[in-house]
Formats: sequence, structure tokens, C-alpha cells
Amino acid sequence: MSRNVQRLRDHDTNPCLAETDASRQCMDDNNYRKDMCTSYFLKYKNCRKFWHAIMVQRRRDGVKPNMPTAEERENILKSIGGTPY
Repeated sequence: MSRNVQRLRDHDTNPCLAETDASRQCMDDNNYRKDMCTSYFLKYKNCRKFWHAIMVQRRRDGVKPNMPTAEERENILKSIGGTPY
């Protein structure tokens, strides 16, 4: 596995790993018909927007690392009552 692939499969680096896997699985199950997986794509897109906004805010506030770790993300989601996307 290349270094980039390993980084994208890391839970600490990629907050939308479950959404990525779900959309990829949908594509596999539906013979790569994108129109059948629209809801999965939207959920992934909203996930990326949500965590990107948090990353930008942390960067502005001077918090390191910019992307919260998997454990921190879990606590953030619990504090807002689940996934907002």
C-alpha cells in the first residue's frame, strides 16, 4: 500500500472513512451506477464540509493538530448529539 493510501485509510487522518467505504460499497453493489448512490455521496460531501469547517476553525484558533484525532472527533460528535451530516 502506498503512503498516500495508508494516510487516507487512517482514522486519525480521514474523519469520513466510514462514508468513503459506504459510498464505495454502494458503487460496487450497484454496478457503478452513480444515480443509485446519490445519498451516500451527499453524506460523504456533508461529512467533508463539516470536518473541514472544524479544521479551519482550529487553525484560526491556533489549535494543533488542525484535524482532531479520532478520539476527539468522537467526543465532538457526542457533544452535539450525533452526526450532523
